[in-house]
Amino acid sequence: MPEVCGHDLQTPAHRVAAAPRRFEDPGADSKPKEAVVSVDELDEMGPIDYIVLEWPGKQPKGDAVPLLLDLVDRGIIRILDVAFMAKDEDGTVAAIDLAGLDGGKDGFAEFEGASSGLIGDEDVQAAAEALAPGTSAALLVWENRWAAPVAVAIRRSGGQLVASGRIPIQAILASLDEVEATH
Repeated sequence: MPEVCGHDLQTPAHRVAAAPRRFEDPGADSKPKEAVVSVDELDEMGPIDYIVLEWPGKQPKGDAVPLLLDLVDRGIIRILDVAFMAKDEDGTVAAIDLAGLDGGKDGFAEFEGASSGLIGDEDVQAAAEALAPGTSAALLVWENRWAAPVAVAIRRSGGQLVASGRIPIQAILASLDEVEATH
C-alpha cells in the first residue's frame, strides 16, 4: 500500500483485524469449525476492551474517527469489530446503516464493511441497555496493542487478569470539584 506522511492509504475496513470466530460450513456436518488462529497468535495479543459511545439524536458525525485511525496506524490499538445503533424514544433499538451517517469520508461511514462479526446481536442489545432513549451509539471492540508485551509477560509467568475497570472522566471531574469545594 502507498503511504502519505507515514500513513497507509488503506481503508478503515482493511484496518479491522480478522477476528477469530466460529463459522458453519453448509457442505459439512453441522458442527461449527474454528477459524484458523494459532495459539501463538492468541498468546501474543494484548488486553481487549469494548466501549459504547453515545450521542444525542441519530447522527454521530464521526469527529473521533481520524483519531481512532491514528491510534490504529501507530500500532496502539487494533480494532477488532465495530457496530452502530440507535435507540428510539420508545426504547426500540435498530442498527444504523453506516453509509447514511453524516460526516462524509472522514466520518463513521469510513467503517462501512469493517465488521469482523465478533459483535453479535446479543452484544448490541446489551450495549443498547446503557443508552438513553433518543440516542445513537457506536460499539467498538479493540485490542490494546501497546499493552501486549506486559500482558504476554504476565500470562507467561502464570499470572492472569482478575479485575479491571474504568473511571469515567465525568466522575473524576465531579470528585475533583467536590475536593476543591471542601478546601
